[in-house]
Amino acid sequence: MPHEESEHEGTWLQWPHNYTYGFGAEDMEMSWVEMTAALTSGERVHLIAYAEEEVVHIANLLEAAGVDMGQVDFQVCPTDDFWVRDNGPIFAQSGAGEWLILDWGFNGWGGDAPFALDDAVPTAIASNLNLEVIDLSAMVLEGGAIEIDGQGTLMATRSSITGDDRNPGLTEAEIEAYLSEYIGVEQFIWLDGLFGGTEDITDQHIDGFVKFAGDHTLVTMEDADLNYWYVSASDRAIIDQAVNASGIPYTRVNLPLTQFPVQTTWGQNVGFRSSYVNYYVANAVVLVPAYDDPMDAVALEIIQGLYPDRTAVGINCQNMVLLGGMVHCVTQQQPMGSGAMSLHAPLPNEEHGACVKLLDLVGREIQNPADGQLFIKVYSDGSTEKMIAWSGRWF
Repeated sequence: MPHEESEHEGTWLQWPHNYTYGFGAEDMEMSWVEMTAALTSGERVHLIAYAEEEVVHIANLLEAAGVDMGQVDFQVCPTDDFWVRDNGPIFAQSGAGEWLILDWGFNGWGGDAPFALDDAVPTAIASNLNLEVIDLSAMVLEGGAIEIDGQGTLMATRSSITGDDRNPGLTEAEIEAYLSEYIGVEQFIWLDGLFGGTEDITDQHIDGFVKFAGDHTLVTMEDADLNYWYVSASDRAIIDQAVNASGIPYTRVNLPLTQFPVQTTWGQNVGFRSSYVNYYVANAVVLVPAYDDPMDAVALEIIQGLYPDRTAVGINCQNMVLLGGMVHCVTQQQPMGSGAMSLHAPLPNEEHGACVKLLDLVGREIQNPADGQLFIKVYSDGSTEKMIAWSGRWF
């Protein structure tokens, strides 16, 4: 599994919607617009839309914001939520160098949220990218539960992986065997974490308070801020004493918490000071949580110093954090060279042959679908596929 800082083909985002909970998407969408706009400066952005009808809505938002739509793809796939870091595809290479998708089990953070649709996302993406899927459903693993340094070391909390709500039938040694074989790590730094934490549905994912940067830097917080974040004294000691697989201590860089408890854009007090560690490293930019707080500028400056060849960009997380996450939680990288195909061009389908005609939804043949029009592609083998037209492209 390549390190997040390795070159990306693109980034996957699951767009917020109201199909699961009935409300709230409109409070989140502008953060997704901000992320998409920033990411397109250096890579493709693959947007997962719940339904065909959502594609037009999303495209309208992006075009109104001046986003480069030539860098944006859509995949229609029903989802429960938008935390693609945890349920989305994890790309890895086989021993022979072939790209594949790891499909770990996903159970809604221990059964705390709907998950059946989200659990199917990696397989759907693999199908569209013509990549092999490795079925790892025997082990539940959320992407935000692990942090790797790219040099053989993995850090994680036991509470978010080894507990009975995730993997009751697996020992820690068996879990390590899975991670060694499929993630490609040799050293494990385990923190106990916070089992059954009522304040955090993830049971203290590591990506909220520790991140590896470069080959030898560990980004975290001051001891007092880690304590505020419910990181135990014993776990703080492990972080402080961490060494890489070669036995060399990491250089520690501390980010602040927000100065004040976060408030949503409509003025609701979230109830806690939030983290900047949950940032995301892309090709040209680093997406950094922002909260309309005095510490935003401080965190942005520190992170910019860690990644001088990229531009640190603040992404508003005031509303997102109310639901338990920030930018790293809603992004998932696709490595360069991983066999990506265009998901938006009207190309022949390798399985079904050439497109022979287009039909509207009542069966009349058409030539050039209008923007926003749903239509049907008919292939030479007689099979069909529902599509939507937008800006001269088909999704």
